[in-house]
Amino acid sequence: MEKNAVIDRAKDYIAKEKDAGFRSGVEKLLAEALSGGAEKAAAEKELEDRFYRDLEFGTGGLRGIIGGGYNRMNTLVVKRATQGLANYVRRAFPEKAAKAGGLSAVIAFDSRHYSAEFAEAAALIFAGNGIKACLFSALRPTPELSFAIRCLGCDTGIVVTASHNPPQYNGYKAYWNDGSQVISPHDKGIIAEVNAVRDIKELTREEALAGGLLRIIDEEIDGPYRAMVKSRLFRPALIKERAGDVKIVYTPLHGTGAFHVEAVLGDLGLKIITVPEQREGNGDFPTVAFPNPEEAAALDLAIKLAKKEGADVVMATDPDADRFGMAVAKDGDFVLLTGNQTGVLLEDYIFHSLKELGKLPPKPLMVNTVVTTGMQKRVAASYGVECVEVLTGFKWIADVMRRCDQGKIEGTFLYGTEESYGYLVENEVRDKDGISASALTAEMTLYWRSRGKSLLDRLDELYEQNGYWQELGISKYFQGPEGPGIMKGIMEEYRKNPPETLGGIKVIRVRDIKNGADGLPPSDVLQFFLEDGTVVSARPSGTEPKIKFYATCCAELTGGLDAAKAEAERKLRAINREIRSVIGD
Repeated sequence: MEKNAVIDRAKDYIAKEKDAGFRSGVEKLLAEALSGGAEKAAAEKELEDRFYRDLEFGTGGLRGIIGGGYNRMNTLVVKRATQGLANYVRRAFPEKAAKAGGLSAVIAFDSRHYSAEFAEAAALIFAGNGIKACLFSALRPTPELSFAIRCLGCDTGIVVTASHNPPQYNGYKAYWNDGSQVISPHDKGIIAEVNAVRDIKELTREEALAGGLLRIIDEEIDGPYRAMVKSRLFRPALIKERAGDVKIVYTPLHGTGAFHVEAVLGDLGLKIITVPEQREGNGDFPTVAFPNPEEAAALDLAIKLAKKEGADVVMATDPDADRFGMAVAKDGDFVLLTGNQTGVLLEDYIFHSLKELGKLPPKPLMVNTVVTTGMQKRVAASYGVECVEVLTGFKWIADVMRRCDQGKIEGTFLYGTEESYGYLVENEVRDKDGISASALTAEMTLYWRSRGKSLLDRLDELYEQNGYWQELGISKYFQGPEGPGIMKGIMEEYRKNPPETLGGIKVIRVRDIKNGADGLPPSDVLQFFLEDGTVVSARPSGTEPKIKFYATCCAELTGGLDAAKAEAERKLRAINREIRSVIGD
């Protein structure tokens, strides 16, 4: 973008932004860019990054670096996005919109910087458009937001969060009236409305409260949500009888999880010790480089405490408590489980329990994504459960649940999971739920302990039955204005010249989902199926400036488990080298 256009956009932002902090930051940059001082070049570069585009309201909502500017997360950008969402909701439900307070929305937020301010700003935009805003007054997890929409019968919802991103980020995710993140046609319709916003309607907090267009819903939802989580357990009598057999160390990673995890597990009588340095919400995330249970380093403090306390399992949730990670004690140390491994264990425990209790329904089904381990299909098949494959993202898992509700898919939904530490074990929520995953994992640990096994023992049994499966994940960030073009070029080159082999293994099929394939909606995903059953997938992230690669391979146990692990490791190591040579890492 030309320098003058950037300056004009910066001036326009300054004129419209009511938040003094965000406004003054841009004013300072603009003054430096227009000066002849030493800081001029750096200020011009920073201004260009903040104004070369609008922060995109994507198919899931917003996510970006906090700061002043149209390509940043700030109150003006949040207000404009919410105005567009409000416009779309009013168009979607005209009869309810005609009644004062007929439409309603839920707003929740996590521990990130400005989350509370952004949440209230969004609530007051809804109120200004005649939509009743149901607001949590303090930190609440994303799955509770989904539950609240369904519980209250609301038409839409927002959770202010950037999930597991570094502290300089924030964002929000938009939800529809069934408690799931928006998909087509609503996603495109909302984006069009956001891009068309010219005028923003808002009330003050006092006006919204006085007019009955803002209400606080904390206790109204908290109790029912916890009761729902406990109701999804299979063996409350076993927990009551043997709760003292398992000791748990838990970390919410400075996020929202402790509020519910401590209460639910405490009510069950389980021994839970929360990492004190990470218990309280803190948007700086001071004890971790990334507040992400997928990162081994994020669990360092929890594992240290677990060793000291002699715990059996370490559990972690990310800042908005939709993701869940864990580590299991073994020989005085702890073994970190991948998202796929935890997903398999939960899948097995759910189906095993339903079968053992005589409650496995006819035509049972589970849902996972195209980049999740193939082991889950084998485990599901062993229980007579159909495994439905969808695109990456829990909104697609929720879409299958929706179609089951509507009778468009025959079967009973039992479980949804994706490799990125997301699990859904209930029907009452339509997004991944780290709170319920924590509770069910605690029960699962206790159940297998009661049968003389650890979770690792059970995982090895599943490998013996289904082959040894191992996965590889690669992510490469491409920041700045040129980043999207670089990622597009990588994907285009793979499409024009697909590899004949990967890691020395022949590619026998290429699945390009860009225009839809095998009944899947269009998505920028390429998959390479190798002759040994390995699958390698490539996709640019929909929420971050990075490209992601996934590989999942299986080694049969003809020579034993150790030999199978060595074979899988060798294959993935070769694939890893080849992909990194392409992306320049």
